[in-house]
Amino acid sequence: MNLRQHGISNLNVYRNLAPAALYEHAVRFDQAEITASGALSNRSYEKTGRSPLDKRIVENPESRDQVWWGSVNIPLPEKSYQTNRLQAVEFLDACNNLYVVDGFAGWDPQYRLKVRVICARPYHALFMHNMLIRPTAEELENFGRPDYTILNAGQCPADPRVKGNSSTTSVALNLESKELTILGTQYAGEMKKGIFTIMHYLMPNSGILSMHCSANQGSAGDVALFFGLSGTGKTTLSADASRSLIGDDEHCWTDNGVFNIEGGCYAKVINLTAASEPEIYRAIRFGTVLENTFVEPSSRHVDYTATDLTQNTRAAYPIHFIENAANPCVGGHPKNIILLTCDAFGVLPPVARLTPEQASYHFLNGYTAKVAGTEMGISRPEATFSTCFGAAFLVHHPLRYSRLLAEKMTQHKTNAWLVNTGWSGGIYGEGQRISLNHTRKIISAIHDGTLADPPTRREPVFGLEIPVDVPGCPQDILIPSNTWRDPLQYKQTASQLADCFHENFAQYLQEADNAILDGGPTFKLRKTG
Repeated sequence: MNLRQHGISNLNVYRNLAPAALYEHAVRFDQAEITASGALSNRSYEKTGRSPLDKRIVENPESRDQVWWGSVNIPLPEKSYQTNRLQAVEFLDACNNLYVVDGFAGWDPQYRLKVRVICARPYHALFMHNMLIRPTAEELENFGRPDYTILNAGQCPADPRVKGNSSTTSVALNLESKELTILGTQYAGEMKKGIFTIMHYLMPNSGILSMHCSANQGSAGDVALFFGLSGTGKTTLSADASRSLIGDDEHCWTDNGVFNIEGGCYAKVINLTAASEPEIYRAIRFGTVLENTFVEPSSRHVDYTATDLTQNTRAAYPIHFIENAANPCVGGHPKNIILLTCDAFGVLPPVARLTPEQASYHFLNGYTAKVAGTEMGISRPEATFSTCFGAAFLVHHPLRYSRLLAEKMTQHKTNAWLVNTGWSGGIYGEGQRISLNHTRKIISAIHDGTLADPPTRREPVFGLEIPVDVPGCPQDILIPSNTWRDPLQYKQTASQLADCFHENFAQYLQEADNAILDGGPTFKLRKTG
């Protein structure tokens, strides 16, 4: 394949190789291992998670005024981008083999993007073969020029002397030239999240809400969305044997309903067992990429408890590896929205029904805990706020996404819930993690309507309405204050967390509607001036 339109003269190019061929290349050229289940195991070496501090958006006149500049979207001068790009092209030109993956982002043909990935590692090619929507032979023959291109030269370190580079890693998105250039990190997740960032820029400009969430659908056509950061349970809870999986991570909500952006799933596999997550366990077979897992040399069985390299061990597989995946991966308007949080303070209840105002408030705050291994340098859970449950991928101001969510929820009469998959009975280190089995019972009760209008008890600090009975779930864990040995300590910790909410929300105080403020803790922040 000729890549001269991308400035690359290397002729040793393999386009859209079959998974079996990529296996051969990965084993022969890239130290890959084939596991007992048939999956391909590879390593990303130094970087075993995303590098958000090294993400850049190229500052150009066309997009400058639309970008939410700050710690999430750090500007990179166009001249610096061209320097990085030239370095990437020179590296790719010098490689023995290059791999091209052409695919689509977005299951709705009206909004899908044509994406081209150019990389030097066969495992990266197989990863994106799984994560993009795979074209038919006819679509591939008529693919033409891509809408966006990823130049993945992750083995080549960036030059920290280049203005705008902060280290030897650079993940730079140029919205004008429609390119993502990667240097200095071989973590495959940077590619998939780069495409997500592009959709976060494009979709709101068309009145479409792009969302960091998973989605599934019941037999009656009832769609549920699960919002949350990595480690809060989006993938686990949406992989439900009784419901069709629309997608595990990235979606858009249009006037017609929701569609999955991706063609695959990227699941955490730390401590994975067939009993705890059977759908994901069965999906790890031939064609699946395992990233940074430990493979026992003689048996080739994977030890999912091993954390020698990272706790952020992952599996990437085509979505149809989940037995009940929807085809196509689209659904109607959501009946329920579930905001997942991993509360390291042990304050929030396992489930609470949210008013529209509370839903907007908690969506903007995006409270959770960063789970060990999800990002470089995170070794234990840390309480954090990530607006819209995905600040790292937003391009526009968060209020733009929040208002789109509120409009669509109101228009389609969507219910909202807060579900805590974190700690109960005390803070992290003292309390216990809420049982996955109990969380599944809660989610089932939301799906089947059992919690639509149950008796509730009002929680005094956050004003949350907590159901007092969930079938199959012990009543004594539903009210958080009842799970603490010291009621005074619980009250002090709850007030401390409420202060954290207020402190974080202060950045939206002057622009947010008063109705959203009313959705926060019961002692209110008020606008000034």
